[in-house]
Amino acid sequence: MEHWKVMIADDEEIIREGIRRCVDWNSLGLEVAAEAEDGEEALELALHHGVHIALVDLNMPIMHGIELMKQLKERLPGCRIIVITGHDEFSYAQESIRLQVNDYILKPADPQQLMQVLRGVRDDLETERRQSEHFQQASRQILKNFPLLRERFCQEWLEGNLSREEISEQLQFLKLPPACPELLAVIRWRGEVRQPSMKDSERQLFLYAIENISAELLEVYPKVIFRDSAGLIVILLWEGSGEGALAGIEAAVRSHLKIAVELGFQQVSGDLTSLPSAYRKCRVSLSSEQPLSPLVRRARQHMLEHYTECDLSLESMAGKLQASPVYLSRLFKQELGESFGTYLTQIRIRKAAQLLNSTEWSINEIAERSGYETQHYFSTAFKKQTGVSPLQFRKGVLPGETEGGGRTGNG
Repeated sequence: MEHWKVMIADDEEIIREGIRRCVDWNSLGLEVAAEAEDGEEALELALHHGVHIALVDLNMPIMHGIELMKQLKERLPGCRIIVITGHDEFSYAQESIRLQVNDYILKPADPQQLMQVLRGVRDDLETERRQSEHFQQASRQILKNFPLLRERFCQEWLEGNLSREEISEQLQFLKLPPACPELLAVIRWRGEVRQPSMKDSERQLFLYAIENISAELLEVYPKVIFRDSAGLIVILLWEGSGEGALAGIEAAVRSHLKIAVELGFQQVSGDLTSLPSAYRKCRVSLSSEQPLSPLVRRARQHMLEHYTECDLSLESMAGKLQASPVYLSRLFKQELGESFGTYLTQIRIRKAAQLLNSTEWSINEIAERSGYETQHYFSTAFKKQTGVSPLQFRKGVLPGETEGGGRTGNG
């Protein structure tokens, strides 16, 4: 271990030499790195060498010892200061205490006393260094385990075991966005239950590959991907604009891994404690749903990718997918429970709501980016779907309220 660096600052050479000779520096793990005869030189040398201990005389030319100590405290805060002075004035001692010097020794310095003081300061420095090393090691370990810590936190969050304050504290500690995720998705691999003979190592490999594909598709979005208590893959997504990428996971897994997975996702609304409810809804929905046919899955993905196009229609989409519009319409309604038009409107209004909340764009600009030809048509559709106009929605007005916060009606 390198020796701690010491500076001796005194305007008398004989005093500096006496201090240097009366201490067994090596046995204390110390070395005299610099000597100075005035305060200005002492400050310059202390900063140049990065000294750990400064032995300071108060009565020095150019810069007084008190001023030197102030500068050292400000510019080299880790440096320990020991005052060795001929001044036995209370005001000097008082100022030294205020500057938190480590000790105050009157000249002529007793070698044994000086050795004892230096030993104590050295012990303090070594204790602080060990604490710093332990802290850095712990910090490195925490950063290394961040993914695991995030997963465990999210598992507890889903299970509803945390208070609002605990969730907020953990989000900050784990460097996650401070709000509730906008989307929650659950991925289920149906094939694994049909293959009981599959080795667990092989099953884990497939699940790991599904997680990797999901992470790649969602790379640009703030997220956490983890397994729930049942072994299902859960994705928390803090940006609703990632819905299209989410919906593309099924096709990507089928293409790369040649296996079929089902993905259910749920919009999350409310405060930090609303996530468990959204998770339960998503699980129930996924378990009760029949798997989507490849055609409907492709149709839904096409809509999520092209909803901004004003001329998107059932006919144009059927043409792209090389399917009969009548057949696609019937299958779409049968499997998703909504007509093509209703489903497209829901996508557009949901996207518009996200833009109203997260941007300062004009209503007309948001209408265009949501796939509507005119602001009037957009506003009408938005109000029909949500109960409030786009402007009211942006202001936080709830359905049935006036902008002043009161309820409308006769009551």
